[in-house]
Amino acid sequence: MEILNINTSRLQIRNLKLIDLSDFHVYRSNPEVTKYQGFDVMNLEQAEDFIQSQLDKKFGAAGEWVQYGIEHKQTGKIIGDCAIKLQDDDVRIAEIGITISHLQQKNGFAKEVLLGIMTFLFDIKNIHRVVEIVDAENIASINLLKSVGFRQEGHFIENIFFKGKWGSEFQYALLKKEWDAKS
Repeated sequence: MEILNINTSRLQIRNLKLIDLSDFHVYRSNPEVTKYQGFDVMNLEQAEDFIQSQLDKKFGAAGEWVQYGIEHKQTGKIIGDCAIKLQDDDVRIAEIGITISHLQQKNGFAKEVLLGIMTFLFDIKNIHRVVEIVDAENIASINLLKSVGFRQEGHFIENIFFKGKWGSEFQYALLKKEWDAKS
């Protein structure tokens, strides 16, 4: 297992730090940002507890979600976070998730993060398959996944009771051989 550090042209994906708390809380407390997420809005104490729980976590533990900060290299501030989980029974399969601050959306950061994560997982870690589960109403995320070659594998109808109502989800996935064919 290792401390994860991914660099893209504008961003660094790295472990969350307590110094990130203020910026982390700004977007994690926004209902629009958390609308399609598996977490709800956080108060400052919850945000701090969450960051504390993620400090110094290492990449590679089967079945464990690890949340990473997305730092803008120019400002040194986080503009979002992302998560990677290796499947419990087969660490060659990864699930991912990305959250970008409402203050930083529509700047191409989500795609830059997604491509950075995919390059790391497929080209460096030789992962076989990457999966993302997305709310069926989250059109921006669906379009992002499609833009880098993910394909829809499943449509789960009202499969999750989520924030007071039944929700539907899509499963998207990309294989290493599909990634390699596009590169």
